[in-house]
Amino acid sequence: MDSPVRIAIASGKGGTGKTTVAVNLASVLADGGQTVQYLDCDVEEPNGHIFLGPCITASEPVGIPVPVVDAEKCTGCRKCAEVCEYHAIAVLKEALVFPELCHGCGGCALVCPEGAIREQARTIGVVESGHADGIGFVQGRLNVGEPMAPPLIRAVKRKARPDGVILLDAPPGTSCPVVATVRDADYVLLVTEPTPFGLNDLQLAVAMVRGLGRRFGVVINRADCGDRGVREYCDRENIPVLLELPDDRRVAEAYSCGQMAVKVLSDWAEHMRGLWGRVCERQHGRRPE
Repeated sequence: MDSPVRIAIASGKGGTGKTTVAVNLASVLADGGQTVQYLDCDVEEPNGHIFLGPCITASEPVGIPVPVVDAEKCTGCRKCAEVCEYHAIAVLKEALVFPELCHGCGGCALVCPEGAIREQARTIGVVESGHADGIGFVQGRLNVGEPMAPPLIRAVKRKARPDGVILLDAPPGTSCPVVATVRDADYVLLVTEPTPFGLNDLQLAVAMVRGLGRRFGVVINRADCGDRGVREYCDRENIPVLLELPDDRRVAEAYSCGQMAVKVLSDWAEHMRGLWGRVCERQHGRRPE
C-alpha cells in the first residue's frame, strides 16, 4: 500500500460502540499483517488506550498562538477588536486579551498599525504516541477547561504515517471536532444503534458527511435490539449497511474488563474481517487479498 488509507469511525451520539469497533478493527488488521495506526481524535475523552494498552514513547505539548499587547505602543485604535470575530480582544483604555476565546488566526497582529501585538504560544494539551501489539498509536489529551479541540485534533492527525491504514476514532456528535476529524477521510464508518435516538443522531451524522462530500457506510451495533427504523432509513436513503453486530453479553463483559472482543470472541474477529472486506470493496471495487 503506497499511500495511506484514512478511515474515520464516527457516530452521531456517544455510547453506540464507535471506539469498540475502531480498536477491534485495528487489532484484526494488525494481526492480518497490515500496517495500522490508530489515532484517537476524541481529545476531550480519549479511551482507546484502555483497550489497546499502548506503550507511550513520546509526549509533545500543543499550543496555539495568542496575542500579547505592548501597552506602550497601543494607541487604542480598536482595529484588533474589529477584526476578531470571537471577541478574544477588546479595547477600553487599552487592549485586553481573553486567551481562552482566541482561535489563533493572527488577524489582530496583522492589522495593528503600530506593531503593538506579538504572538506567543498557549499550551492547550498534549499529543502522545507509541505502539500496541503491532498497532501505531496516537492520542490527544485536551487540557481541562479548554474550549477548542480542533487545533489539538489537527496535531494528532499530523502524526499519521505516510502509508498503511490510518484509523481515525472521532469524537461523538456532529460538531466542529468531528468535522476536523473526518473532513479528509477516504471513507467514514458511522456506528449507530437501532433506537429512535440512534436514528435521529444518525440522520444528523449522515447530513454532515454528505455535506463534506465523504463516502460512508453504516455499522448497526446491537442490531437485534430496538426497532427497524435505522435499517429502513438506510434502505430509503441508499446508504450501505456494512455490518450488523448482535447484542452480546460477552462483549459487554469483555468491555467492562478493558478487553477487546476480537481477543476473546472468534466470531467478532470474523465480523471485523468482513467489515474491512466490505470497506475495501467500497473503496477499490474489490476485497482485500
